[in-house]
Amino acid sequence: MSCQGCVGAVKRVLGKMEGVESFDINIEEQKVTVKGNVQPEAVFQTVSKTGKKTAFWEAEAPPAEPEPEVKAAEPEAKPAETVAAA
Repeated sequence: MSCQGCVGAVKRVLGKMEGVESFDINIEEQKVTVKGNVQPEAVFQTVSKTGKKTAFWEAEAPPAEPEPEVKAAEPEAKPAETVAAA
């Protein structure tokens, strides 16, 4: 996507696609992020129909939370459980 015409074409097809709740188009990075109850392959096929080059990209992982400090001097202190969402 290198122009507003390309962005418009992608907006049109995603706006009509059932299950799409929202989407974000970043023209500088040439990325489209789609959120909703849709299958990735269906989004891929729909965007491909615009004639634009399509490829999946890896979603960025959320930043890891720092682990809580546990003081060794307190024998009764139990380490806190940490849960990381992927």
